[in-house]
Amino acid sequence: MTQVSEHFHGSDLEKIEEIYHIPKEEITSFSANVNPIGISPKLRRTLAEHIDDITGYPEREYTSLRKCIGAYVDSDFKNIIVGNGSTELISLFIKILNPKKALIFGPSYSEYEREVTLAGGTSRYYRLDESHGFSVDVDRLSGQLNENIDLLIICNPNNPTSTAISRNDMRRILDTCKEYGIYVLVDETYVEFADNLEEITAIPLTRCYNNIIILRGISKFFAAPGLRLGYAVCGNRDLIKDVVSRQDPWSINTLASIAGEIMFTDEDYIHQTRSLISSERKRICEKLDEFKGLTYYPPKANFILLKILKEDVTARDVFEAAIQKKLMIRDCSDFPFLDSRYFRFCIMMPEKNDELLEVIKSLLG
Repeated sequence: MTQVSEHFHGSDLEKIEEIYHIPKEEITSFSANVNPIGISPKLRRTLAEHIDDITGYPEREYTSLRKCIGAYVDSDFKNIIVGNGSTELISLFIKILNPKKALIFGPSYSEYEREVTLAGGTSRYYRLDESHGFSVDVDRLSGQLNENIDLLIICNPNNPTSTAISRNDMRRILDTCKEYGIYVLVDETYVEFADNLEEITAIPLTRCYNNIIILRGISKFFAAPGLRLGYAVCGNRDLIKDVVSRQDPWSINTLASIAGEIMFTDEDYIHQTRSLISSERKRICEKLDEFKGLTYYPPKANFILLKILKEDVTARDVFEAAIQKKLMIRDCSDFPFLDSRYFRFCIMMPEKNDELLEVIKSLLG
């Protein structure tokens, strides 16, 4: 078996196809963290009916879409801005805030640090404590916040640890940040997968704090990364206005805007997704409890971070064994503070989850 040193991400199926000679259509990606159900059936049925709408420009302010999102997240649509994926919004907000120094939870998504650097700032990491299951110690965090920090970036639930901060703890963090004039950027990409969504989401806090920005998108929960639709919720109308003024007009195409309105109203799909992820998350963790060669960190999102306990097995070994079965997991050794003992996989359909568990069991059971 030929070992490859490169780290693969969920969107790297073309590279996998080239190196391992496996057609990308045959690969089940446990790395991309995308809803295994696929796109909304309501969207599949009705989007084609709107194909003629591409003959005109999208609504410039996306008022209808923003109202639909507002109803979905229970927020005033005037506090909502939409963009070409949450990545565009991360970039825009960081450029506007122009932080000289940002504090980022780690391990976490690398795009945050990259955008801070591109904006001319520097970043340092608040290291999540593995001995406490990668959870946040709010008192310890507060001790690291001061007037030298402009921006705190939090992924909640966090990728790759799948841990989450409660809204009550987020309020405490916001209070401390308010004292020092620190903005808080919260990426809630995975919060809709959580069983206790209402205890985690910080969107209600945007009604009383003007230093918080919540980011979400449709790539993961709604399984539509190709549509490139993200949104932010922020109670600071002046900040929203500044971001809109820097945004290219019509950054979302007509079909993506229409698709968003359809998805956010597909209640059957939303319920089915949450039910599937919840039941499979519980079932998979019960299976993992029986394995002796690994440990895992109780997940809140639709993915699980695992640590290998056997000295002669690495995350690369797990990756190689899985890809031979056309299953792709995420080697997490390139995340800050993690090493070759850590890997992550997301929750797929039950039969595929069982296939992957068999591979893991063969190495670590």
